Amino acid sequence: MASDPLFINDRITIAGWELTEQFVLAGGPGGQNVNKVSTAVQLFFSILNSPSLNERVKANAVKLAGKRLSKEGVLMIEASRFRSQDRNREDARERLKELILEAAKPPPAPRKKTKPTKGSIERRLKEKSGRAEVKKMRGRPLGD
Repeated sequence: MASDPLFINDRITIAGWELTEQFVLAGGPGGQNVNKVSTAVQLFFSILNSPSLNERVKANAVKLAGKRLSKEGVLMIEASRFRSQDRNREDARERLKELILEAAKPPPAPRKKTKPTKGSIERRLKEKSGRAEVKKMRGRPLGD
């Protein structure tokens, strides 16, 4: 269990009891250290059952999580980039923070419909008639 809370921003703080950490053996560089010490971190966070997140953020986080999300709505972040357990732990928590910040972004402003300009309409029609002429020239020659 992770004991310290994860501060995301002014409105969102994930309590320590919501995060579960598991340390596993990591591959990659590190020599014999890799075979002896469990340095990789698997951070588990239940997005769907979290009281820290509102419904909009939960829905966005589920979309962003992709394959890292289980059927039960538990997000698993695995960090094995560094040789030390502490740095991998920080890396996993930072990646969770980035995902939640991305999910908490406000939705984009709605698109405003605009009319095409007079010049763009004329250019389109001119291009269209030019294309029609090219295609007309591909036909059989007229028998005069």
